[in-house]
Amino acid sequence: MTGDARILVVDDVPQNVRLLEAILESRGYDVVSASDGVVALELVETAKPDLVLLDVMMPQLDGYAVCRRLRERDETAVLPVIIVTSSGTEKTKAIQAGADDLIEKPFSHDELLVRVRSLLRIKRYQDTIKAQAAELMELNRTLEDRVRDQVLELERLRKLRRFLSPQLADAIVSSGDDSILRSHRRKVAMFFADLRGWTGFVDAVEPEELMQVLGEFHATIGELVREFEATVGFLEGDGVQLFFNDPEEVPDAAMRSVRLGCALRERMVELTTRWRKRGYELDFGAGIALGYATCGEVGFEGRSDYAAIGTVTNLAARLADEASAGQVFIEQRLFAEVEDDVEVRSVGAFTLKGFQRPVAAFDVLAIRQSAANVSVQRS
Repeated sequence: MTGDARILVVDDVPQNVRLLEAILESRGYDVVSASDGVVALELVETAKPDLVLLDVMMPQLDGYAVCRRLRERDETAVLPVIIVTSSGTEKTKAIQAGADDLIEKPFSHDELLVRVRSLLRIKRYQDTIKAQAAELMELNRTLEDRVRDQVLELERLRKLRRFLSPQLADAIVSSGDDSILRSHRRKVAMFFADLRGWTGFVDAVEPEELMQVLGEFHATIGELVREFEATVGFLEGDGVQLFFNDPEEVPDAAMRSVRLGCALRERMVELTTRWRKRGYELDFGAGIALGYATCGEVGFEGRSDYAAIGTVTNLAARLADEASAGQVFIEQRLFAEVEDDVEVRSVGAFTLKGFQRPVAAFDVLAIRQSAANVSVQRS
């Protein structure tokens, strides 16, 4: 701590001041001076020295009085002070006044510089500790606010996870920007699925059995939502609506929706087998469509969902209604996006409620091996 250290020299003898200035400035120290104790105390306030070289015998306030006043103030209580005196008997009085060191006149230039460097090094450590203490105090002062903000962030994340993929919910919370939840238009791949035989099942079993089956179905859907990063439109009773490419855009929305449909069919084989052992005749059917929807948050204070509304939503739902047990139906536009990667069987055209013209549909049989290999490499 040499070039950036400031030293205050206090002495009423100009020759002594000039001597100390010459010694210290030659070593790169910034030197300010005062000829009496009153001016010295004023310079401590304005010049903010890192160390004080203080003569004893001065008009108005002597060196001891100046030192005691420095020690009485919190700001200068640990400011390094070296008493420079011509009397060796002053050491006890210097220590009692609060001085850190004492140098007798005449003094060795090298000894003076060594003691200055030593006390400046201690001053640097004290400044570091003081800064760290101030930082800790500020952290403690803001701890309550930070804890409250973190609780609000966790609550926001919990809310987002109801209808967004975990990865997207984390991204929105960490960025602090939920503007994407506002209403907007987006091309999406819409997926609908529900259970076959559900109506008769509801009338034939106890509520506890009903809830167990729903729990198993929803758990299966939830695993696939996380695996394929789907957005949940709704998950109600035996029906589920998922979609891709919103709120987060993905390059493979159409293919991702088909992969999810095929994965669900595989999982449902095990699930329906287990159900049949219990006497439950249940299966599933799915429909997938590609098109534009109005997307955004819908609901009211305290309860909201993320929805995609439009013709594409109705089309996927209607195709799901037409699908038989274990079938995954896709419409023409989506098929055009994935035809190189899937094996399908044309099931003709359906006259669907709400659509003026018949809608061509295809039953997805399997993912081609080449596309499956790509999927494995990307995962």
